[in-house]
Amino acid sequence: MAKESDNKVLSIEGREVEVTNPAKFYFSSQAKVTKLELVEYYLSVAPGALAGIRDRPIVLKRFVNGAEAEAFYQKRAPEKRPAWLRTVTLSFPSGRTAEEIVVDDAAGLAWIANLGCIELHPHPVRSSDLDHPDELRIDLDPIPGVSWDDVRRVALEVRVFLDEVGLRGWPKTSGSRGMHVNVRIEPRWTFTEVRRAAVALSRAVERRAPTLASSKWWKEERHGVFLDYNQNAKDRTTCSAYSVRPLPDARVSTPLNWEEVPDCDPADFTIFTVPERFAKNGNPHAGMDASSGSLEKLLELADKDEAAGIADAPWPPHFRKMEGEAARVMPSRAKSAAKKPAIKKPRVKMPLITVANSPDKAAAQAGLERWKAKHADIARLLAVDDVLVDSMRGRSSTWTRIRINLRHVPEEQRPPQETPEPDDDPTREWRERWKKKKANE
Repeated sequence: MAKESDNKVLSIEGREVEVTNPAKFYFSSQAKVTKLELVEYYLSVAPGALAGIRDRPIVLKRFVNGAEAEAFYQKRAPEKRPAWLRTVTLSFPSGRTAEEIVVDDAAGLAWIANLGCIELHPHPVRSSDLDHPDELRIDLDPIPGVSWDDVRRVALEVRVFLDEVGLRGWPKTSGSRGMHVNVRIEPRWTFTEVRRAAVALSRAVERRAPTLASSKWWKEERHGVFLDYNQNAKDRTTCSAYSVRPLPDARVSTPLNWEEVPDCDPADFTIFTVPERFAKNGNPHAGMDASSGSLEKLLELADKDEAAGIADAPWPPHFRKMEGEAARVMPSRAKSAAKKPAIKKPRVKMPLITVANSPDKAAAQAGLERWKAKHADIARLLAVDDVLVDSMRGRSSTWTRIRINLRHVPEEQRPPQETPEPDDDPTREWRERWKKKKANE
C-alpha cells in the first residue's frame, strides 16, 4: 500500500490538487502510463479538454484499478471533494435525481483524473439550463469488421448533409473504432426534440449512403456504420474531446479539421502524441461555441418522416415506452403486427445463439475465437455482420454479450445453443429475482 507521503501535490492556477498513488500504472500492457502521467496529460491539453466539459455536469466513469480493469459509473458527486468544486442537481428519466460534478478549470480536471476518470463524460447541457441541450451528438459506430475507410466516408457524408440543413459539424476520432461529429445548437429544444432531430439525420444519411450507413437500432438489422441517434437521449453521455480511452495504446478522442478526415488514422492520436499536436496546432474545435445553429430543418424532416408513416425509432431500454415509438423488441422476437391477419404469415425468427457473456470484453472476445475454432466450418459461412457484439448496461457498469446469427448457415448444419463460454452475465441474478417477484404478484 502506498504511503501518504508518496502522494504528490500539484499547484494549479492557485489551487492545490493531491495526486494519490502517483506511480500506480493506469496503462500497463502496451502503453506504460502512471496515474501522475495521466493527470499531466490532461493538464497539457487542458484548454481543449475544458472546452468540451466546462460548465457541464459530468458522469464520473472511474477506472480505479487502471484501464485494463472494470470501470464503474458514478453519477453522484463524491462527498469528499474540494470546496471550490461545484455541483448541479440533474433529474433522470427514472424520476430520480443526482448531484453531479461540474468542472470549470484545470484544477477540477486534474482532480477527477486523480479519481480514475480516464475518460471524460459530460452531459450535452450547461449548468444554467439542464433541460435544453446545446449540442447535437452524432456517433458513428461501425459494426465489427467494418473498415475505417467506411467510417470516414460516412463522416464526410454527414458533413455534406449538415451543410445542406445549415449546421456545422465538428469531427473527432472517438478514440476507438468510430468517429464523433458534434454540432453546437441553440439551447431552445428539449432532449426529446434533439433526439428526434438526430433520428431524422440518421435516417437521411442512411438513405443517401444505404450500403455504408445504418440507422437501425437492433444489431441484427444493422450493417456498415451505425449512426447512434440515442446518444442524444437524456442521461446518455459520450466521451468528449481529448478524452483518453481505455485501449492498450492509450488512444485519445482527438478533434480534427475536416481536411484531416480523409487521411487520418486514429492510432496516430495517443496520450504520447496529442500534447505535441495540441501545443503546435491548438484546438481545431476552438470556434465551436461561436457556431450555434438551428434544428428547424431537421425537425421539418422528422415531420415528413412521421407523415409518411415512419414510426419513432426505439429508445434505450431503460426509458419508458414513448408515444409514437416503434415496437421495442428485437425483430427476431417480434410478433405479427396484426392480431387477426387475413392471411397468417409465419413469423421469421433470426437464428441467434449466444457464445459469450462477460464483464471483461477481452474474455468475451476470446470466447468468440474459441467458438470459431470449435466450429471452423460454420465460421467460414458467416458474414461480417453475423457476429453481434453487444455492450450491455448493468447497474453500475457495462458487460459484453456476443451472439452469432446463423442465417447464412444451412439449417441442418446449425450448431445448437450451448452454454456460453465464458458465461458471466452480471444481471442474471437480478433478472431471476425480478421474474420471481412478478410471478408472486
